[in-house]
Amino acid sequence: MTGSGTAAAAHATGSLTVLVAGGSGASGVAVARALAAAGHRVATVGSEQARIAAAAEMAGDGVTPFTCDLANFQAVRQLRAEVSAASGPVDAVIHLVGGWRGAKGIADQSDDDWDFLQRGAITTLRNVSRVFFDDIAASPSGRFAMVSSTALDKPTAAVASYVAAKAAAEAWTMAVADGFRRAAGDGGSPAAASILVVKALVDDELRRAHPERKFPGATDVADLAAAVVRLFDTPAAELNGARIRLAD
Repeated sequence: MTGSGTAAAAHATGSLTVLVAGGSGASGVAVARALAAAGHRVATVGSEQARIAAAAEMAGDGVTPFTCDLANFQAVRQLRAEVSAASGPVDAVIHLVGGWRGAKGIADQSDDDWDFLQRGAITTLRNVSRVFFDDIAASPSGRFAMVSSTALDKPTAAVASYVAAKAAAEAWTMAVADGFRRAAGDGGSPAAASILVVKALVDDELRRAHPERKFPGATDVADLAAAVVRLFDTPAAELNGARIRLAD
């Protein structure tokens, strides 16, 4: 069964179709695994077929890999068609695409770094939110979430491009939250857009690679994954437009 029939069956049983954008990394694997364990169907997306296939296999049953350049709007539209055909309309998007670039100060913030950051943090988020907005707004449990940084609390010169890109992504996500409000009208909307804020993300492989480091204030990817799962157990009215801090 595909298309709207699949979505209706999923909603009847409490299972949702969740798109994990940026699913090839450790955080994507952890989030996809936790969502599948919670009974949801997961479409995990990456730009390299071999990497996203390996990540989906690590995440386990219930996780299906898709390959897409999320910075390409038309490619994201095609992704929507492919995911909808396989699992029905998407109920939620968890945006984990990003990356980090830093410098010494303001003068050496390079154009290459800015292009990398705006493509990963802003353009991909704009594309997936525009393409999947109507599906999420129509879902009885619609969710959109991005991961941001505590660096925005007190921006420094060394990370000017990074925090500017993250700030733009946060502003766009708050606008998505307003869009869900407006789409719902006076009756209130079951859809919500939220921001999950971390200082940094850490996983077991990173700890093994750097045994000398303590990673103070970092959020384990398993804790990020648990926070994502909780989004679906929390009323939309509490989540829409919320900035949820996961850092210590």
